[in-house]
Amino acid sequence: MKKTAIAVILLTLSLSLAACGGKDNNAPGSAPNAAPSEGAQGEAPAKVTKIIVGTGTQFPKVCFIDENGKLTGFDVELVREIDKRLPQYEFELQTQEFKSLLLSLETKKIDFVAHEMEKNPEREEKYLFNKEPYAHWRNKIVVAKGNDTIQSLDDLKGKKVLVGATSAQAQIIENYNKENDNAIQAVFTSGAANDTVQQIVSGRVDATLAADFALSLIDPEGKLQTAGAALSEADILFMFRKNDEEGQKLSDAIDGAIRELKADGTLAKLSTEWLGNDFTSEE
Repeated sequence: MKKTAIAVILLTLSLSLAACGGKDNNAPGSAPNAAPSEGAQGEAPAKVTKIIVGTGTQFPKVCFIDENGKLTGFDVELVREIDKRLPQYEFELQTQEFKSLLLSLETKKIDFVAHEMEKNPEREEKYLFNKEPYAHWRNKIVVAKGNDTIQSLDDLKGKKVLVGATSAQAQIIENYNKENDNAIQAVFTSGAANDTVQQIVSGRVDATLAADFALSLIDPEGKLQTAGAALSEADILFMFRKNDEEGQKLSDAIDGAIRELKADGTLAKLSTEWLGNDFTSEE
């Protein structure tokens, strides 16, 4: 009886130890076929924040729909490059009419604007710009080829000038008109490049204002020309909501990515590919 009792006890202890060993082997993460943890040493994977980026479809070579129906261009591909370098964010491009972008930003339908947005004092009062420019441009008067009668804003008094609503060029006309009794009539464009060329060539309007790099983009057939000296020059940046903590954090992260893109030559390459030259600095 004693031998039998001892045998039962030993068998029970053996089964208990085996059971303990089996439980340890099946602990989370220890099974041979368990998927590897995304975080270091069992940490939860980092949170990815979705960001809605507002852009347009009517700016040739900047943000437009190509012949294959794809949204592309300098600003679009730059946003995609930045997205690759910021794993904490996921960017989604949303297209709108240019005149709707700022309202969408204010009403939180989008998180920032990517549409060659020129930094000026009027915009700085209402919106946050990131600090690292990704382009630099000079605004000039654009007229029909062969028209040498217009060289300055004073020469546009009593004339019609085509500009985009809420654009930096519209702001130039507005500022001039404040000091000159609304001498220039601003006509707001539909946003289509061919419409701009046709309106000027046909004489429906006398001129437009455009960035120095944009003329060859909106007028590939060379029907227009720039006139006079630059009216203004400015850095081009992304626009965010002002006094927004998350927007500031996003802006700072984008600045870091742009510095990387400048340092490794990617930004200059994108500018040359899409705009025909390197317009990424003041030089």
